[in-house]
Amino acid sequence: MSSYSSITKAFKSDDVKKKVTVEEAEKAVETLIAWIGDDPKREGLLETPKRVIKSFNEHFGGYKENPSEILSKTFKEIQGYDDIVVLKKIDFESHCEHHMLPIIGNASIGYLPNKSIVGISKLARIVNTFAKRLQTQEIMTSQIINAIHDNLNPIGVGVVIEADHHCMKTRGVHKKNSLMLTSQFKGSFLTDEKLRNRFLDFIKD
Repeated sequence: MSSYSSITKAFKSDDVKKKVTVEEAEKAVETLIAWIGDDPKREGLLETPKRVIKSFNEHFGGYKENPSEILSKTFKEIQGYDDIVVLKKIDFESHCEHHMLPIIGNASIGYLPNKSIVGISKLARIVNTFAKRLQTQEIMTSQIINAIHDNLNPIGVGVVIEADHHCMKTRGVHKKNSLMLTSQFKGSFLTDEKLRNRFLDFIKD
């Protein structure tokens, strides 16, 4: 089973979230505020727990999305188009699973259609689906390419991600100029060096 499908299955029933109420989540935020040494009951922080949980719903909304549903509608009328399709520099905001700090970056996707294509907005939605979860960049790269490969059955597909990791920029080693790059290829993008290089040339700045 692909990593994207196993994670989707794990959260399909929403059992984990059902066990924790909004009130309990807000209380947990209050506890953290008190733990760092502030007073969650002072005026400026009274609404903070509600705001944090609201922002979490936005930051981690990807757990509610089903990649297979997003990629279910395809178009076969492509007038004989038989070259690669590339959508590059898809901006995303994610959070690392180790420190829950921001990962800010972009993803570039290319695929060689197998008689059908998908709307380009769906590629952006797939990136958002996996970005809006607790992540590592390596896993996110694999999840995106596996979702496209398993659902569209393209002749080939490639994914490249570049991102800033605030767990390195704002804590720990404090490397503010570091940029992480990951890539993965399947099908003809893996076996055909010329095709892979064309994709990589397309996504260059």
